[in-house]
Amino acid sequence: MTKRTCYNGAMDLLANQWLGGLYSLLLLIACFFAVHVFLLARYGYRAKKNLPKDKPEKPAPKEPEPVYYIVEKKKKRTRNTYSEPRRISFKDDGK
Repeated sequence: MTKRTCYNGAMDLLANQWLGGLYSLLLLIACFFAVHVFLLARYGYRAKKNLPKDKPEKPAPKEPEPVYYIVEKKKKRTRNTYSEPRRISFKDDGK
């Protein structure tokens, strides 16, 4: 004999919802990885494309050029000699 259970289809609907959520999550993860693999492949292709074919030779290190400083000798101030004061006259215009 079999046991009687109350099964009215709600369990079937719940199982389908879980499977739909699981499939959606798997699809999201697969798309995420596919997009990032594509982006990384494109970056790698562009980086490889722009590489120079021959490695340029490094120039020999140059001796640093000497640095010259221009230094002016301090000049002694000349003594100020004042001339005789001039007289300034303001003419009245008559106004």
